[in-house]
Amino acid sequence: MGKGYYIRKHEAMAAIILAAVALVTIVALSVVYNREKSRNSAKWTNASPPAVNPTRKASNDPWDKYRLPDTLSPISYNITLWPRLQINSDGMYIFTGSSKVLFTCEKETDLILIHCNKLNLTLFNGHHANLTERSKPGAPRIRNSWLQVETQYLVIQLEGSLTPGKSYWLHTEFTGELADDLEGFYRSEYMEDGQKKIIAITQMQATYARKAFPCFDEPGMKATFQITLIHDRGTTALSNNLEASTEDIVIEGVPVTRTEFLPTKKMSSYLVAFVVSDFTYIKRKDNNRVLVRIWARKKAIEDGQGDYALNVTQPILEFFENYYNTSYPLLKSDQIALPDFNSGAMENWGLVTYRETALLYNPQMSANGNKQRIVTVVSHELAHMWFGNLVTLKWWNDLWLNEGFASYVEYLGAHHAQPTWNIKDQIILYDLQRAFAVDSLTSSHPLSRKEEEVNTPSEISEMFNTISYSKGAAVLKMLSEFLTEAVFAKGLRNYLQQFSFGSSVHSDLWDHLQKAVDETPGVKLPYNVHEIMNRWILQMGFPVVTIDTRTGNVSQRHFLLEKEAVVERTSEFNYEWFVPIKWMKSGQPQDQLWLVQKSGYFRVNYDQENWERLISQLEFGSQVIPVVNRAQILDDAFNLARASILNITLALRTTKYLIHEREYIPWEAALRNLNYFIKLFDRSEVYGALQAYLKRQVKPLFDYYGSMSKNWTMVPDGHTDQFTQIIALSLACGTGVEGCREITKGWFKKWMQDPQFNPIHPNLRSTVYCDAISAGGADEWNFGWQMFQKATVAAEAVKLRAALACTKVPWLLNRYLEYSINPEKIRKQDATSTIGYIANNVIGQPLAWNFVQANWEYFFKVYGTGSFTFSSLISDITNRFNTPFELGQLKRFQKDNAETGFGSGTQALQQAIEKTTAKIKWLAENKEAVLRWFLAESENPPKLTGIPHALT
Repeated sequence: MGKGYYIRKHEAMAAIILAAVALVTIVALSVVYNREKSRNSAKWTNASPPAVNPTRKASNDPWDKYRLPDTLSPISYNITLWPRLQINSDGMYIFTGSSKVLFTCEKETDLILIHCNKLNLTLFNGHHANLTERSKPGAPRIRNSWLQVETQYLVIQLEGSLTPGKSYWLHTEFTGELADDLEGFYRSEYMEDGQKKIIAITQMQATYARKAFPCFDEPGMKATFQITLIHDRGTTALSNNLEASTEDIVIEGVPVTRTEFLPTKKMSSYLVAFVVSDFTYIKRKDNNRVLVRIWARKKAIEDGQGDYALNVTQPILEFFENYYNTSYPLLKSDQIALPDFNSGAMENWGLVTYRETALLYNPQMSANGNKQRIVTVVSHELAHMWFGNLVTLKWWNDLWLNEGFASYVEYLGAHHAQPTWNIKDQIILYDLQRAFAVDSLTSSHPLSRKEEEVNTPSEISEMFNTISYSKGAAVLKMLSEFLTEAVFAKGLRNYLQQFSFGSSVHSDLWDHLQKAVDETPGVKLPYNVHEIMNRWILQMGFPVVTIDTRTGNVSQRHFLLEKEAVVERTSEFNYEWFVPIKWMKSGQPQDQLWLVQKSGYFRVNYDQENWERLISQLEFGSQVIPVVNRAQILDDAFNLARASILNITLALRTTKYLIHEREYIPWEAALRNLNYFIKLFDRSEVYGALQAYLKRQVKPLFDYYGSMSKNWTMVPDGHTDQFTQIIALSLACGTGVEGCREITKGWFKKWMQDPQFNPIHPNLRSTVYCDAISAGGADEWNFGWQMFQKATVAAEAVKLRAALACTKVPWLLNRYLEYSINPEKIRKQDATSTIGYIANNVIGQPLAWNFVQANWEYFFKVYGTGSFTFSSLISDITNRFNTPFELGQLKRFQKDNAETGFGSGTQALQQAIEKTTAKIKWLAENKEAVLRWFLAESENPPKLTGIPHALT
């Protein structure tokens, strides 16, 4: 209803100004350069050197290097594993196994290095393995063998040399712990029907396959895998391929089932997967060719929680088959929802693993946002079946080739499955603007790093970050648009065909995209794809493009959050980019409004007069400006002000029009920037005036949704309108809009009175739970905790777990912090995000900071140096830091824990220091001006008479 009226108003306004608009498209692949040589004169410091055990002497021996030599290459593995799902006499869960790997000798050598970590190997005649030649006896005898713990190798020295061109079998037998560490081959526990269930699952990316079996654990070393699993009767075994045979047998008096799987396609070790569980599934056959199955806990499948994922999987697979012009290369596509999983999902070939929240959807309990998350995550993982699995990066320094690409095309696949959601526009929120925030720091890094910068497991884990995912997506979207989607897709198809079942580097992709350009009539570029794109991937950062509308001059410079910061990482391109620009002009020549219609990875600044015209247009006719561009104006203005390029009061003025705004994307962009200000000022005298201003701006939105939803008893029909309704309720309650908190408290009280009936719509539960627990005390918190413990739908559990961090009662927050590291109360996969939720609370932030400092050695021991969550943990607990005292605390924390280390959080800690330093300087220069502006606004409310208002 509301959306339809908005469209009619928008169309009417567009018709009025149509004659005054001239669209000028320029692909400005070279703009005026403002060189920054003075900033780049410092000595190049690529990255911190690999962490070295101080007790071990530096060595040039091959086993002391983190990269395998190029002397051997695997052909195939034959692996048998037996996970024990019952605790043994030593109080441990274990698995036993054997592995035979067939490899070819590429260069003469008397040394075998193969990755092996935390496995107890059986000895063969005093050695850790047995070596035979493929065709006949004659392999050299093993002279010596040992486990090199730091570099995670099984080292085998031979009495003679291996012969180039010949193939050999290396046989190992081993025992490993089936721990609950979320890495390698591990166990997960959950309760169902009052019983504790144990399942065995895997997470091999990036360097954990070596914890399950000895292997050449590098992405470029592809092989086939023949996998056999021995498992308890009554359980089901899954792996990358279909079952070849299943039989019940008895081993050492134990009745078990042996499941043998068909050999896999040639693939990387990090994509190997296997699961043993008592899960069940729903299925669909795609044209009698590809078997699609959704696996989960029996109760979840019985409740229909897998139905939505099954319904979208087939159209997404079909979309990517057409997009890549390549058939899905496997016989089946299994997707499984797991109770314990460190990542959101993992693209194991043929057996994709997910957190339950990323695959399971319950219409009665899950929100609209949960539904969108499922379709985008499924699309992301299925995109990998071709880009990442069929063709794989050679080394982790090019991780963006996998993750950036999947993060871009996930929007295309999701749009195909849900074409009415307009989901493709959201890339500016979830990838473009997210990447800008990190890439504006001097501690950022290029998309493609030098190989020598990425060696250790923790350095590899650090690559799984916002740059690889979100910047990769944004840069590829920009590339696709200036090449055209047709040319881009043509180049991809040829690339995939050439490198199928192999590996590549980024220059291989540029070769095929350039070939597609050359073969397409009418498509011409002033520079080749290599010259254009290397500037975007081989140097960190991005430009701010400044347009002087008085002269038409266009210039660029490296955008940095702190404009005086020294960039120590030099660039062969001098931090200059080839920038594709498209802009719109309207009005008379003497008073033209210029607007860059930006799809590229850069920010835009204008002369003061044009900014004034843009602000005026927002206030008196915002719908003339496309929705996406409204969001970009807001985000650019605030971040240019944070970088001291633009006056902060001008940026704040861009938010005045929000009293008329009803669209999700601009509101979300505004809130992200305003939330930054909230965290910057919520401990200072600015906060009261800021809250009063936000209260005034959101009240029309709150009133609108209250009216159209019949006093919050309904949700809008439109997909993104449902998101805007959530913003209206959340911001209104957070700023004290009259009547808002009464609604949320009333709903929560009704639920407390009748726990069997929850009156709150799933879309609004996150907001209502948080607001009610924030306003309440121990009774509300304890009720929320009880409901969290009873939750059987993962999406509902996440809402409650986050809301429990909203309380304003310090002792409850401290108790919750203690719960976060108790696996009996909070799953290990959720520990660091729970602490992050608490840190997001202004009262909880110092408690969380002190808690992490006190327990840092515990976190490092439990989660390991490679944990993906360290970076987000450090970012969350330091997010409010903006004083010299807090900067000193950060530096002391860095110094005091230097010996323990920070693993994959090393770069995040450096970024926290950089961001805190920048905020201290910015506040000194701008705090008083911000306070004066908010106070002035509260004294001079806007006059709404005569202002175009689309939804009033």
